[in-house]
Amino acid sequence: MQFHKMVEFIPLLVKGVGVTLEFTVLSTIAGFILGIIIAVVKVSNIKPLKWLANFYTSIFRGTPLLVQLFIIYYATPQLFDYKIPALNAAVITFGLNSAAYISESLRGGIQAVDKGQKEAAMALGVSYFNTMVDIIFPQALKHVLPALVNESIALLKDSSLVATIGVMDVLRASETIMNTTFIPFEPLIIGAAIYYVLIGILTLLADVLERRVNRSDRS
Repeated sequence: MQFHKMVEFIPLLVKGVGVTLEFTVLSTIAGFILGIIIAVVKVSNIKPLKWLANFYTSIFRGTPLLVQLFIIYYATPQLFDYKIPALNAAVITFGLNSAAYISESLRGGIQAVDKGQKEAAMALGVSYFNTMVDIIFPQALKHVLPALVNESIALLKDSSLVATIGVMDVLRASETIMNTTFIPFEPLIIGAAIYYVLIGILTLLADVLERRVNRSDRS
């Protein structure tokens, strides 16, 4: 083992961790916001929009994520005459993909809330928007919190795919070290260990959040 040769590349790995975290946070936020919008459309009574939302979900759930990434990164310059930065393309792709899965989880959570609460709110004159925001959605979010956490973990693991378009994430940093030192094993092991630690931290934070939510329900 030649792990001592990795010491000089610590700054590169730290940079890769920063890029990975930045990408994951931005993609999660984008996917969550868009997922909420799509979920609300799916439970609405506007059939054309529901069909469009379901078609969107089928596209992004039915095609490989790597193919989606390549299409957005390589096709954008051809279609729009704009050379999109690799990180931007990755955030857009993963945000759109994550939104499809999050919307399905939220849709299930919204439909799991007792319909009587919605009917009571409407009978009292509460608008549809306020009913969803103040009554339905907070309860739905609690129901689907584990699914949202799993989606965030999957997003963090899948972030390694962005190395294929040149984003200097943890995997790309490991590959750079491997190509520089001609040592394949140690850089990849270190990269895997970094992902493991990051996912472990995310899992612990998710556990704390779930316990707080459950405690608030009991109180």
